[in-house]
Amino acid sequence: MALQISATNPEHPALLLELPWQLPLEEWPEEVLVPLPRGISRHIVRYARAGDEVIAVKELAERPALREYELLRDLDRLGIPAVDPLAVVTGRLDAAGAPLESVLVTRHLRGSQPYRSMFETTMRPATMHRLMDALAVLLVRLHLAGFAWGDCSLSNTLFRRDAGAYAAYLVDAETGDLHAQLSDGQRDYDLDLARVNISGELLDLEASGALHPSVDPIEFGTEICARYQGLWQELTRTSVYPAGKYHYIERRIRRLNDLGFDVAEMQIEHATHGDTVTFVPKVVDAGHHQRQLLRLTGLDTEENQARRLLNDLESWMATQDDYAPGDPLGARPEVLAHRWVRDVFRPTVRAVPLDLRGSMDPAEIYHELLEHRWYLSEQAQHDIGLDTAVEDYISNILPTARETLRPTVSD
Repeated sequence: MALQISATNPEHPALLLELPWQLPLEEWPEEVLVPLPRGISRHIVRYARAGDEVIAVKELAERPALREYELLRDLDRLGIPAVDPLAVVTGRLDAAGAPLESVLVTRHLRGSQPYRSMFETTMRPATMHRLMDALAVLLVRLHLAGFAWGDCSLSNTLFRRDAGAYAAYLVDAETGDLHAQLSDGQRDYDLDLARVNISGELLDLEASGALHPSVDPIEFGTEICARYQGLWQELTRTSVYPAGKYHYIERRIRRLNDLGFDVAEMQIEHATHGDTVTFVPKVVDAGHHQRQLLRLTGLDTEENQARRLLNDLESWMATQDDYAPGDPLGARPEVLAHRWVRDVFRPTVRAVPLDLRGSMDPAEIYHELLEHRWYLSEQAQHDIGLDTAVEDYISNILPTARETLRPTVSD
């Protein structure tokens, strides 16, 4: 059987052909590999460079490779945070003509880390709580989309910084299954697996001495269940309001927006006696602030980053002479947002030297600078301005943080 590369982009096969597919992944030479931290996997996984891309290559049988490739493409169409599928390579033969396992190729998620590399230095419990929050949000988003993960764990997740919090991305979809809608039993099964897997992973870290002594692995495994149930209840519960109190519905929608979700469809029913109104959010899409920022500025960020940047954008817009909400003669928000990107956001980010940025993307850099400005302003008891904050951040913060924010090879 001849070597076959099934890819999502016509450019990828030409780039991938340069890699040594005739060798098992364990024998790939160092010159094609990229030294990035890897999580635990039941399969052999390597990072390699293909042209300008850094890719993750996972060796597995042909049928599961093709199935996972299609599932990752489905998740991409649904807008679920997951690694980006690039190709499946089948028909591999070694130098003697013996068959080799197929491989799944995904794009390396820039700025991301597997959980084990995050525990190289003992992680504080507060940071672990933020990881649990991110993983709970990911699992809720998957279930809202009808995706049963079948193996939710820290090992099957990558984490990226997100304005003081974290964003979680699905890495391994091999055990997943996509449905029109999940039953309560399917969701409970996924959640119970998550609890057991996370507790086991934390017990393993505890045995190696990498876990904070105040952390109980069993309690933290159970925490994912509580955080998931609270978010699921808020997103899907039925509300009953007095008739005529339609602002209650608006308040519920705003609360969902604050959580980062949009109500794409809703069901509203009047009671037969006319005294009450029942409201049910039927379809809830994540990424409320992401979409708003992207529409206004063209910046594609994580959700918490988008929320922070929007707040800064609104504050800046209020200082502009042509800012006049509701006035048809005033500048449109899109025009002001474009000006903010050109005159504020980009110059501020570019002021930070490339060699000091580490794995932070531009939105995370800007968030850090806003945090530093707030901190210095609190000390000075007046606003010290963004330019001063940038200078102090570059001089006094980044040099000491280089080890934490060390650049990844993909940057």
